[in-house]
Amino acid sequence: MTDAILSAPLATEPTIESPAARAWRRLLRRKGALLGLFVIILFISAALLAPLIVPYDPIQQSWSAVRKAPSWAHLFGTDDVGRDVFSRVVYGARASLFAGVISVGIALSVGVPLGLLAGYRGGFIDALLSRMTDAMLACPFIILAIALAAFLGPSLGNAMIAIGITTTPIFLRLTRGQVMSVKVEEYIEAARAVGNPRWRIAIVHILPNILPALLVQATLSVAAAIIAEAALSYLGLGQQPPYPSWGSMLNAAQRFLTSAPWMAVWPGLAIFLSVLSFNLVGDGLRDALDPRER
Repeated sequence: MTDAILSAPLATEPTIESPAARAWRRLLRRKGALLGLFVIILFISAALLAPLIVPYDPIQQSWSAVRKAPSWAHLFGTDDVGRDVFSRVVYGARASLFAGVISVGIALSVGVPLGLLAGYRGGFIDALLSRMTDAMLACPFIILAIALAAFLGPSLGNAMIAIGITTTPIFLRLTRGQVMSVKVEEYIEAARAVGNPRWRIAIVHILPNILPALLVQATLSVAAAIIAEAALSYLGLGQQPPYPSWGSMLNAAQRFLTSAPWMAVWPGLAIFLSVLSFNLVGDGLRDALDPRER
């Protein structure tokens, strides 16, 4: 009997799945998020490899090819001064995606520390930052961005700064709310009881536990920033001619919607697909990172 017990296979311990692996597995089950991720990777790859992809210089004018319909020579047609629309759409992805990422990066770098400070310390600091946040959120996002961009001056860099500043209150309020719900947890009380300083509790114990919510909001905010950059460029406050941007391309195309509709279709479709893709990925991340999801 002893030999039978010794020869019996040992029970294997169940493998503990890490939170990151669990979130990735959940994300893989969401077809819409995967499709959006594929489109985002496609746009990023096209923007990075633009010099190798485009057949023409995006700012080179050709008066012999003004408003030519799509053909093998010009896949997306040409614009009102003979520039290749395909080349401008690909190079315009650089401006739009760069503006979206940098703007959200500015908002994160300012809003998250202030939200941590307001949510963890409370008191007068929390009241002051909350009132400032409410005042900024009371003004429509795009109106405030236009006002700041007009004040700073028309350029892509100033447009990114304006969008980043107007997006900051969203991250400040989100971080503050997440911190206030996390700081009363038992593990935070335990970290405080063993003598951890406040800054260490906020950075080491609280911040990692609110990152999922910030990641989801950042993904959704990139989509909003792309729309805002296109709006500012459409109004002449973003990327300046002759350098391409999806918004400025729509501005140039509005006068030729009936005679050359392809000038508006392709940059408009690029904005639609990129914004939709970021929203799909954001929704997928929200479901994948939700601890209540099974």
